[in-house]
Amino acid sequence: MVDVFINQRYSGKVENANEFIKKLKEDRRNGKVSSVVNVGYKQDYDMIEIETSRGRLRRPLIVVENGKSKLTNEITEKFLKEELSWEDLVKTGVIEYLDALEEEDCLVALYPENIVQETTHLEISPITCFGVTTSLMPYSNFGSSSRLIRGSKIQKQSLGLYASNFLLRIDTDVSLAHYPQRPIVTSFMMDVFNYDKHASGQNVTIAIMSYHGYNMEDAIIMNKSSVQRGLARSTFFTPYVAEELRYSGGLVDEIGIPDKEVKGYKSEADYKLLEKDGIVYTGAEVKSQDVIIGKSSPPRFLGELEEFSIAANIRKESSISMKHGTTGVIDFTIISENEEGNKIVQTRVREQRIPEIGDKFASRHGQKGVIGMLIPQEDMPFSSSGVIPDLIFSPHSVPSRMTIGHLLEALAGKVAALRGEIVDGTAFDSEKEETLRKQLVEFGFKDNGTETFYNGITGEQFEAKIFVGNMYYLKLKHMVANKLHSRAAGRIQLLTRQPIEGRAKGGGLRIGEMEKDCFVAHGAALLLKERFDSDKTIIPISEKSGLIAIKDIYKKLYYCPVAGENAPVSNVELSYAFKLLLDELKSMCVYPKIKLESKYQNDR
Repeated sequence: MVDVFINQRYSGKVENANEFIKKLKEDRRNGKVSSVVNVGYKQDYDMIEIETSRGRLRRPLIVVENGKSKLTNEITEKFLKEELSWEDLVKTGVIEYLDALEEEDCLVALYPENIVQETTHLEISPITCFGVTTSLMPYSNFGSSSRLIRGSKIQKQSLGLYASNFLLRIDTDVSLAHYPQRPIVTSFMMDVFNYDKHASGQNVTIAIMSYHGYNMEDAIIMNKSSVQRGLARSTFFTPYVAEELRYSGGLVDEIGIPDKEVKGYKSEADYKLLEKDGIVYTGAEVKSQDVIIGKSSPPRFLGELEEFSIAANIRKESSISMKHGTTGVIDFTIISENEEGNKIVQTRVREQRIPEIGDKFASRHGQKGVIGMLIPQEDMPFSSSGVIPDLIFSPHSVPSRMTIGHLLEALAGKVAALRGEIVDGTAFDSEKEETLRKQLVEFGFKDNGTETFYNGITGEQFEAKIFVGNMYYLKLKHMVANKLHSRAAGRIQLLTRQPIEGRAKGGGLRIGEMEKDCFVAHGAALLLKERFDSDKTIIPISEKSGLIAIKDIYKKLYYCPVAGENAPVSNVELSYAFKLLLDELKSMCVYPKIKLESKYQNDR
């Protein structure tokens, strides 16, 4: 007897497990049992599991019986003539949906010619083993799964036309590519996906070679002249929002140019871009820390006694300023009300982004890299036919990652550009490599895609033949202008007196244990001292008890909390974080005694 579980609940026993499962599947294909039912036999536990629960991933497969596919030529013809629908194929048992549980007991063939006597199902198309985004990648059957996953993630980060009504929207941190193109090496999924309407990359000429070491590791070299002609140019939008909040006691914020009496008033020069309503005009060129929405807030924490005092009636300056290190042009302003009925002002700043060193690019095959150098066109290597590549990609990025699709796309792109037709690179169903090679020879090129190249600086011919072709490259949203971060003096934390964290707040970059080790290994001791001085403080320490002494600012003297005024006290330079540690130890009733020694040996 075999236990039967329905949706993980025990439901009873059956005598013959195989007969029961066979009968259940037959009834499902004949329509006697719902098509959402899936069944699996776990022999190790001697139990049958039946699943009907919601939220399972299920996929359609063609049913195979006695070594023959149920999807015959007659059914296919009727389906193409629209005499049969997809639902009809499911109802008649030609196609059925399987989940992970039932698929364990099945033998699925990739192609009809792979069917053997034991085969239970046939794939509708081999491309169905990919997801939507992965199937957009050309020649994806020539790449490893890890690269395909990276490739699908990269496509989601690429810049294109993210929404056709972008002029009317205020979105957080979005970019818009200026000249997106449709790829010349495509996949059939692009037609299904309507990719032409929202392309997110550009076709570039790519040479695979090392050049002066600026494209070592994963870096790429870009033709500066191509960039000046508009390659990979984009606009970055940043929203700023101000709201007139209401507080208890009928007090409200006020959007407008703050009065000079307001606490924290900056200067007239800071408010020069604001119009009478306190909002910056559209088209204004703004720089870092410029005020773009003027605002003042009422005094907070009103007490009973404070209501008639002068200090309590002074409003506070709370204007919205440009973020640190950003520039741009005021693009769009909305004045509206939110759900609570408060006045709300939203302003969008646009900034043109021209590719620079550190900007991230990628092909559709998971080959990502940042610009290592922008080289003028006259210094770029050129082919014997006079072609100057837009992008130089390192050959060392290919062997270990085995992204053969990357090389095939460059070859196919070259053929597509020469014959003026789009090449189909759909996985498992692409134009064959042999065909592409033959066409290259017909166009007067070498069949392996290589060409003779010359050094742009010296004019000498390179000994090696350089692989060159056309590829679809994507500009990604990770731009160095959004990540560049530095700080000198600035705001500090209240508790530790160390610099605050985060780029947006004007904070510092933390030097941890490992970073410290790097400085020590470099012998950069002075830099290390400077970094660890971020919270230096002078602390009076009693030489008798070893505790932190108390400073009486009125009497202008120090005294020890244990030994009183008689104990000698020395001022010692310490990290404030260490002083905080001593205080925390004292709060746990631990006596942290500091033993002082003289700097000079003979003074001990």
